[in-house]
Amino acid sequence: MKISCQKDQLHHAVQTVQKAIATKTPLPILTGIYLNAQGGKLELQATDYEVGISCTIDSNVEEAGTVVMSGRFFQEVVRRLPGDTIHIASSQEDRTIQITCGSSQFNLLSLPAEEFPVLKPISSDNTLTVKDDLLRELIKKTVFACAADEARPIFTGGLLEVEGPEIRMVATNTHRLALRQQPLLSAASNVKMIIPAKILHELARLLVAEDPQEVTLAWQKNQVGIQYDDVYINSRLIEGQFPDYRKVIPPSYSTAVTIQAEDFLDAVERVSLLARDGEYNVVKFNFKQDHVLISSNNPDVGKACETVASRMDGNELEIAFNAKYITDILKNIAADELVFSLNTSLSPASIKPVNDENYTYIITPVRTG
Repeated sequence: MKISCQKDQLHHAVQTVQKAIATKTPLPILTGIYLNAQGGKLELQATDYEVGISCTIDSNVEEAGTVVMSGRFFQEVVRRLPGDTIHIASSQEDRTIQITCGSSQFNLLSLPAEEFPVLKPISSDNTLTVKDDLLRELIKKTVFACAADEARPIFTGGLLEVEGPEIRMVATNTHRLALRQQPLLSAASNVKMIIPAKILHELARLLVAEDPQEVTLAWQKNQVGIQYDDVYINSRLIEGQFPDYRKVIPPSYSTAVTIQAEDFLDAVERVSLLARDGEYNVVKFNFKQDHVLISSNNPDVGKACETVASRMDGNELEIAFNAKYITDILKNIAADELVFSLNTSLSPASIKPVNDENYTYIITPVRTG
């Protein structure tokens, strides 16, 4: 192989695929980044068998070829190289790869390219095409509610569901649930798949084009392939039955409280400073007719309280929540005003943007008595 390419493009590609490099594996080849140069293009790949990511950039290819080099060292070298154009040349005699840029030169040992499990796009009739801004909105508004505990894998991913003219994403860790739904511009086949949160977070990070672009998902059995711009992601789907989220959403509420979202977030973050040392990060909310009293009490640190103006329709109520579950939604709600809907101090509550029926967040209270 003998190529040259722009440093910023190569750095972008390395940063994209390195998320799939295996960190704990008995197979050294999975710690590498695969490079395939041909036809004016350079494709980079990495995989840990659970996830595979490919990114293709423009390249001046003098000699086509494939190499695999240490992912850890290659990304550090590319990031720190001076100059704008990187030259890469491989030597079959001593299995080294020479990387030069400006006044710098590195000679890295290569890994056996024939051992790399090359990523092949899924070929399937099951496909879904959506705009990148729509998919990014679905992900950002929900996936923060996924569970981090691998003991219950079904809750570590987001449910992507298409029914008729609507697409929705749902995430839950059993203590909270986030649901975002959007109308589709064109009809699509019904879909129901659970995509790992790790993949969805990475995808949202990539979906930043100034002009809307299409994202294509193709799936078969327990795998999904996602094509976006110059990036292809292949991931295992989470297998199992996602719980019926509709049963978690209360059909009605006895109390509705309208609050300025930014003021509420600032107050909850301040009061929760003392609650973070506690086991459950508990903050109490006392909803009155024209204000909310937010308080925390940590026997080892002290007490805090703050009042935020609000408008109430219904009965006054005191209820306690995990503060992080409140601040997470407030940081993602993207609305000036929100509606906090409640029934009793022990039943699930809802937080929604004012005048937006497409976004629902359900949160379970904490027992304090």
